[in-house]
Amino acid sequence: MFDDATIVAIATANGIGSISIVRISGVNALEIATKISKKIAFQPRLATLSSLYDINNEVIDEALVIYFKAPFSFTGEDVIEFQCHGGVAIANMLINEAINHGARIANPGEFSKRAFFNNKMDLTKAEAISKIIEARSEDAVKLLARQLKGELTSFVNEIREDLLFMLAYTEVSIDYAEDDLPNDIFVQIKSKMEKILVKLSNTLEASRRREGMLDGFKVAIIGKPNVGKSSLLNKLLNYDRAIISDIAGTTRDTIEESVKIGTHIIKIVDTAGIRNASDVIEKIGIEKSIQAINEADIVIALFDNGKVCDDEDKKIIELIEENSSKEILTVLNKSDLENKFDKTKIDNFIELSTKDDINPLIKKIELILDSNTHSDEMTLISKRQIISVENTLYSINLSKNPLESGELEFFAHYIADALEQISSITRPYENDQMLDVMFGEFCLGK
Repeated sequence: MFDDATIVAIATANGIGSISIVRISGVNALEIATKISKKIAFQPRLATLSSLYDINNEVIDEALVIYFKAPFSFTGEDVIEFQCHGGVAIANMLINEAINHGARIANPGEFSKRAFFNNKMDLTKAEAISKIIEARSEDAVKLLARQLKGELTSFVNEIREDLLFMLAYTEVSIDYAEDDLPNDIFVQIKSKMEKILVKLSNTLEASRRREGMLDGFKVAIIGKPNVGKSSLLNKLLNYDRAIISDIAGTTRDTIEESVKIGTHIIKIVDTAGIRNASDVIEKIGIEKSIQAINEADIVIALFDNGKVCDDEDKKIIELIEENSSKEILTVLNKSDLENKFDKTKIDNFIELSTKDDINPLIKKIELILDSNTHSDEMTLISKRQIISVENTLYSINLSKNPLESGELEFFAHYIADALEQISSITRPYENDQMLDVMFGEFCLGK
């Protein structure tokens, strides 16, 4: 829990701007605002222009003051916002005055924490707020906005209700005669359980597929030395980020940069050329290249149109086959040169020259990214949420055998665990909720 201290912090980013917002929350917020502004009262939700004074009665600034009366505020407490002129100095002076009048500096995330404890938001909204501030792509913002509107909360609540139904009827069937229950109750339970399994499995799969939407999809460029990997990176970035030369092994480490394609932010990884290197440092670079392939959402495999397909190219083809579950874009580069590469060795390739036009490749990348983001599927936005769903699925699957064999105590144990796991995504489950279902629907006091 949190203490009842009144807290203060700057609510806008550091730096120079036209406006800085200083926020105060707590039981003494209004009292502190009246002391700093020397006004008797503030009307809730009405912006009031006021001079602000320090403890020595000297003017600090002239600012808008807005009072949000509890519980109709972000935190659920009395909240005051000072919208003062931008700059660190004025905002810090206001914070010092608030502290002089009894407030304390807020801890990181404390405003949102108070909103959670005062039932103004659940954990899904808190996580969405945290991530939307750092969002770098339009797709990420749209996804997080859906969670702010409560989409994931509604999804979790539906599953909670079904699990509560299953748990409540099971607990009753353990303690009461079967003729007190509907004849098809266990048919209903099995039906609900199968629907939950499908729903959660689909959500988990979609979330893993779209994991790169928030942090940036990772695209690894692979190929043997001198096929044009660094040239492709430079072309995508539209500036010379990587050193280019005819010497094999020039790129000895992975180079990672971000670029926007369509509405998507992607992280491009230019890897060291994959070959049988004797140089120790180059070997390390090649190992990191293979690691980059494993971590990538999309792999661009480059081959040299002007050279014969050799053992190093075959090694790249092997890597493509080993990672066939990933999105692979095969590119036959240097199309401006005389063809010597055996085109039958590669499938569905794009032919281009990094010296000229790479738009066909960019369009392919954008098409793949669009297919992974433009969807109405529910998406989990954090590792914590993903683990909760994985654990929920695990517990429900464990409950199948006890249900079939009639071991209802074990079945109830696993369903209670599943309920606890799924509830952790939004708000912890309390046993009273199950009792409410039992006593509300079963008339057990007869």
